[in-house]
Amino acid sequence: MGALIDALAPYAEFSRVGFVNILAFRLRYFTGIVTYSLNVTIYYFIWTAVYHNGQSIAGYNMSQMITYTCVGWIIRSFYSNTIDQEMAYEVIDGKIAMDLIKPVSVPWMWISRAMGESAFRLGLLTLPAALVITLVFPMQAPASRQDFGLFLLSTLGSFFLMAAIGFLIGTCAIPLKSILALVRAKQWLIELLSGLLLPMSFFPKPVAVAMAWLPFEHIAYTPLQIYLGKLDRAGALRALGAEWIWVVALLVLAHLWWNRSLRRLSIQGG
Repeated sequence: MGALIDALAPYAEFSRVGFVNILAFRLRYFTGIVTYSLNVTIYYFIWTAVYHNGQSIAGYNMSQMITYTCVGWIIRSFYSNTIDQEMAYEVIDGKIAMDLIKPVSVPWMWISRAMGESAFRLGLLTLPAALVITLVFPMQAPASRQDFGLFLLSTLGSFFLMAAIGFLIGTCAIPLKSILALVRAKQWLIELLSGLLLPMSFFPKPVAVAMAWLPFEHIAYTPLQIYLGKLDRAGALRALGAEWIWVVALLVLAHLWWNRSLRRLSIQGG
């Protein structure tokens, strides 16, 4: 047991460093509350116009769609991270060399730092934004306590999916050197493919079926489906199981891609 604690201690320190580093940008998170509230406001008026006749579209009524939007942006403020951007800058500056001399797993070092960042986000962005959004917009409560518990577990999985994807994209900086355009493209695509902007049921059926074979819908669509009670208990557990299988698969892929990329590593900057 002592050996396990000693092995995990460096990663706990990386999480602390990730938390402390964000303190330098805490004003950004206060303005983030306003930004997320504005995003929800824009989509609120869009969906109000779409549902002006009170009809149900793709299995969602207006109240469910407003809740979907509100909760989706709230959890996005938690699971988002900047692993890929930070790795891109470290490769450009040559600082990535310092990571290679540390006797730790580099992928888990970055993910641990993202954990610290998300812990900071939770306190200074997610919870305050949730309070503001809940007070302003007519959100529904979770379908049940059990669904809310599964929703929280699914949201945790969303963090690890985003962290693994962020590390995979960040590692591309080693062979490509500059990936800032790729990072921006990733952000836009994930907002669409995750179901944050539009539920998967709104897409044409062939597209929705194809996207179900990808991990992206588990980032936002799966936890939101569970929150709204759109899945029965068996369906929720299947979706949750598929999500965590993707978490494991992407974390393994991240390690493999990192090890392969090191073969072509050249340090620049300094």
